[in-house]
Amino acid sequence: MQLTRLIKMSIQSIWANKVRSFLTMLGIIIGIASVIVLVGIGQGTKESVSSQIESLGTNLIAINIVGNRNKAISMQELNDLKKKPGIKDIAPVLTNSVNVKVGDNTASTSMEASTANYAQIRNLSVSSGRFINSRDVNNRYKVAVVGVDVANELFNSTDVVGQTMNVNGVEFTIVGILNSTGSSIAGSNDDKIIVPLSTAERLTQTTQIKTFYAEAESQGTVDEAMGYLQLFLNNKYRSVEEGSNNSNSNNNYRILSQSSILETATQTTSSMTTMLTGTAAISLLVGGIGIMNIMLVSVIERTREIGIRKAVGAKRRTILIQFLIEAASLSAVGGIIGVVIGYGGAKLLAVLLRANVAISGNVVLGSFLFSVLVGIVFGIYPANKASKLSPMEALRFE
Repeated sequence: MQLTRLIKMSIQSIWANKVRSFLTMLGIIIGIASVIVLVGIGQGTKESVSSQIESLGTNLIAINIVGNRNKAISMQELNDLKKKPGIKDIAPVLTNSVNVKVGDNTASTSMEASTANYAQIRNLSVSSGRFINSRDVNNRYKVAVVGVDVANELFNSTDVVGQTMNVNGVEFTIVGILNSTGSSIAGSNDDKIIVPLSTAERLTQTTQIKTFYAEAESQGTVDEAMGYLQLFLNNKYRSVEEGSNNSNSNNNYRILSQSSILETATQTTSSMTTMLTGTAAISLLVGGIGIMNIMLVSVIERTREIGIRKAVGAKRRTILIQFLIEAASLSAVGGIIGVVIGYGGAKLLAVLLRANVAISGNVVLGSFLFSVLVGIVFGIYPANKASKLSPMEALRFE
């Protein structure tokens, strides 16, 4: 019952000085709102990046050969690697920038050339038509699968299967339209064309393929598959650098799994979120100092009140609790306002910036509880000072 009375008295004291109380809470409000917005953006970014990486392909392993003087990997070597335990499939990829033209419409885009299994390894699909197949590759057919942006730019339509386009002066027939996926960390599938590898090698006069994508049989065999691939690459490129005793030959190739890319991206976004949140949390400390300052002023203003209450029997513990409740109430109300502003601000930013913002209940609850804790911690000194006042000295205070 006494606790209820103390809470009521604390609220009345705060309400009696509304403007001062609001200005005191401002640091807490800004701090909590900033933390919620930044954590929401950070979590949303992490989820978006994770989703984009996972969409690159199931159990994906990317291999990139570095340098121009390294020996090319032959199709026979790739076929031999497919037989290794844990490796389900491998697809070579040749990438070039090309100019495409239809009538008076022209566009610059990226051309990816590969084999028929590329779609499965990279988790690609078509909205109409078909993907390139083994017959296209074996016969060097001039066919292409195009992204929706390329189709719209050249034809002002995506109903273009069967139409022809000019790629670097060579006529290609469109056999499929890629499903629209938008931009991701790997680029945009909407702004590219995909052609048979054999056709592109003749078109570009290039056989030095430096990029390969492998698919592990399952998530559990990714490490095993990477082990075989690294062993093969180490053996092939060990003698590239004369006099090198480095058995890994890491300067000659890069190999990354989907899980390692995801782990690196997650660590990066988490670190950035933590750093930004820590910066925003400084506002909470400033708010806590503001609460301590105003509570000290309140102790001075209410010295006679404290003296009268002690004179009529109020215990030191009661005075201490009352001032702690006032400090906690200030920060709690500021925390609630900060949560509302932060949540609303995060949602507004998501709409304006078209960004993914993820705000969990744990973040909201944790922010609120932390704001209350700040009030209690910074209210201890003023509350303790108020409780130690001597009734005689307090009553003589003018």
